[in-house]
Amino acid sequence: MGELVPAVTGRRPGIPVAAFKEVYRTQTVESALGDLADSANDSLRSTYERMIKAGGQRFSVKPASLPDMDDLYDELPNFGEVLDDIRKQVALCVNTDDRLELTPMLLLGDPGIGKTHFAKRLSGMLGTGYGFVGMSSLTAGWVLSGASSQWKNAKPGKVFDTLVHGDYANPVMVVDEIDKAGSDGQYDPLGALYSLLEIDTAREFVDEFAEVPIDAGEVIWVATANDARSIPEPILNRMNVYEIAAPDAEAARRIAQAIYREIRESHRWGDAFPVRLSDDALDKFARVAPREMRRLMTGAFGNARLARRDEIRPEDIETERGVKKARIGF
Repeated sequence: MGELVPAVTGRRPGIPVAAFKEVYRTQTVESALGDLADSANDSLRSTYERMIKAGGQRFSVKPASLPDMDDLYDELPNFGEVLDDIRKQVALCVNTDDRLELTPMLLLGDPGIGKTHFAKRLSGMLGTGYGFVGMSSLTAGWVLSGASSQWKNAKPGKVFDTLVHGDYANPVMVVDEIDKAGSDGQYDPLGALYSLLEIDTAREFVDEFAEVPIDAGEVIWVATANDARSIPEPILNRMNVYEIAAPDAEAARRIAQAIYREIRESHRWGDAFPVRLSDDALDKFARVAPREMRRLMTGAFGNARLARRDEIRPEDIETERGVKKARIGF
């Protein structure tokens, strides 16, 4: 996999360890470019040229030591089982030359309980990249695997785009709302996953647009769904399936405090606010889903400032307004 070096991610003091991984062979791309006919798709030609210029090596990163995950357990208390399994798998590769291997995972649960947020936090903890594919409104089978360059407006798929144009060989790739992937009868939106979720076949993944093999064998897959019944059995068999419960009242309070801390610490104006929310404010935030908490909390900070206060009070939290917006789809 190459010599291990520190990867400068800028995320936190604990710098992850990285190796250089060849995601594609530039010689293969050069050969494909040379074989293009004069009438070939200009976008495909440009893609090959950019691939050659960028080179095929990307960072394959992993934690330098077993990470302290206490903050994640506090912030995402309803994801304890998932975090336990991730901790075990990370423990196997630290202090060795072995790459990080995480079994593809499917997070099942109601909308708004933090499934996508969990994937972003996982990416940050590992120090790697992040890719996202929302399946709820997509029907074309080429979203993941690309469309043939012979088609008008064809382009590469999300997997190719994330690996080739990103910095990492092992990004966290989220397939959001996988249970809502539609099909028009001609294309299967999930068809590419049959090979992508198997390491041996993922190492020689061919995007239908670029038509050159890329190594997607180190991608960390996280799928989310509300209901597993519409997901094909072969896909389910390739993943660890976790049922994520909605947080109870105490867990919801912990999530609210974690979101408050994150917002407060990411803005200079946050220094004026106390480190912790009041119990009354926490109780009110705990009545809404985690997805709503962040939006409501940002508004509550603003309301407190407009009232010339440096503390969020229950009256600053506009929960009724949040309910109305949710009903009309915003």
